[in-house]
Amino acid sequence: MAWFAALPVLSQAAIGFGAVTTVAGIKQAGAAGKFNQSVANRNAEIAEQEATQIDKQLEFDLARFDQQFAQLQGQTKTRVLFSGADLSGSGLRILRRNAEQAEVEKNIIDYNAKIGQARKFEEANFARIQGSMARQQARMQQLQLASSFGTSLLGAAK
Repeated sequence: MAWFAALPVLSQAAIGFGAVTTVAGIKQAGAAGKFNQSVANRNAEIAEQEATQIDKQLEFDLARFDQQFAQLQGQTKTRVLFSGADLSGSGLRILRRNAEQAEVEKNIIDYNAKIGQARKFEEANFARIQGSMARQQARMQQLQLASSFGTSLLGAAK
């Protein structure tokens, strides 16, 4: 009969142990949510840095293109003049056509860089959204743990 007397004490010990593990689980879920959000925020910062790098690369690419274009125009002028023609008529049309094509190429380089930047900024926004979702999921898990423990307490009280 003595073991029946120990049942309420064991029941209270189990409830106490359940409370401790539930609190630990709630803290763990919160910490995991914060960590996952911080990782997502870091990924967003990296994507934004990459977008900035794309802009710097654009400046470099355009400067290099301008240099190569100036060299091409110089070579074209030299060839036209070396052939004995002057810079009128077809020689002038070639130089103008080269300049028009150069503008088109520069616009394409600029457009591609802007698209790359937009993608990186979108990647950053998406990473932040994922971080917020991870944090919300952790909060939901915390609520589920707390309500589950509360339900088990109510069941034990009956």
